[in-house]
Amino acid sequence: MDESQEIRTDPRPPVLSIVMPVFREGAQLASFLSAVRSATEQCNLPHELLLVDDGSPDDTWLVIEAEVTNGRLLRALRLTRNFGKESALCAGLEHAQGDAVIVMDADGQHPPSLIPDMVSLWQSSGADIVEAVKRKRGRESLSSKFGAQLFYFILNRLSGFDFKGASDFKLMNRKAVDAWLKMHERNVFFRGMTVWMGFTTVQIPFEVVPRSAGQSTWSVLKRLKLALVGITAFSSFPLHLVTFAGVVFLGISVLLGLQTLYLKLVGRAVSGFATVILLQLIVGSLLMISLGIIGEYLARIYEEVKGRPRYLVKESIEPNQISSAKETSDRMLGLERHDCS
Repeated sequence: MDESQEIRTDPRPPVLSIVMPVFREGAQLASFLSAVRSATEQCNLPHELLLVDDGSPDDTWLVIEAEVTNGRLLRALRLTRNFGKESALCAGLEHAQGDAVIVMDADGQHPPSLIPDMVSLWQSSGADIVEAVKRKRGRESLSSKFGAQLFYFILNRLSGFDFKGASDFKLMNRKAVDAWLKMHERNVFFRGMTVWMGFTTVQIPFEVVPRSAGQSTWSVLKRLKLALVGITAFSSFPLHLVTFAGVVFLGISVLLGLQTLYLKLVGRAVSGFATVILLQLIVGSLLMISLGIIGEYLARIYEEVKGRPRYLVKESIEPNQISSAKETSDRMLGLERHDCS
């Protein structure tokens, strides 16, 4: 076993925690973890890798167990089912022990080579958060790029915060992590919550690289759901928009009523079925949209009031289990050598 794979026996907590939610990443996880270890070793800090398996249906957990069996320095949580990336992030942040925590995706699109630069910038700047900002979004369809730009345009205008180029690839010091953990909402929008806290933040650019294996599990429906959570969690403006639209249509109705009364009094009233039908369609559409907006906020309130946990852990791997696995492996190897002699 080389030095980078030694088991940490120091009782002090690690200075740096790397938190990675994983879902269906079994095909490339081992190689990606190797790259993360190589990059983290350059920081010359006590560290830990904490993986959160978000109920992967493939062999992701088997790959994690194989890493442990081989004596890799690793902690891991396995959730009972797929709770979603944001909930997996919550699990990782709640269990991370480091003075600084780096959150990154395990699909390879957040380059591990940026870790030493993030740590160096954190140490030199004294900032609470080091945010990796997307310089280029990488390979995406035109519809995905347009959807992302539209979402951030709306969110920036409604929330008053700047989310341009924002990503979940961040370094947060212990003060920022502890403050983040005090927010207990079930509808989690990680990058928005970190911006809302207002801690001192410095940015470092990066380019999204192609996935090393597999395909993204972020469907259009999942993106739309996250967009609705982000908008409703950080702005009540859509509710005010419903009120404003109601006032506008009330004004239009009063004007049309006055016009109709005037035409009736002067004897020039004519039947206007097309106008009536058009107004009914407009008002009906407005009512349906208004009910939908109100329903979204009621759904968020309903989910919060239930008070269910964000996630449930099925099993976990801790450092003492790594040591036990190493001892078992060494013991078996010793028995084999004894038999051979």
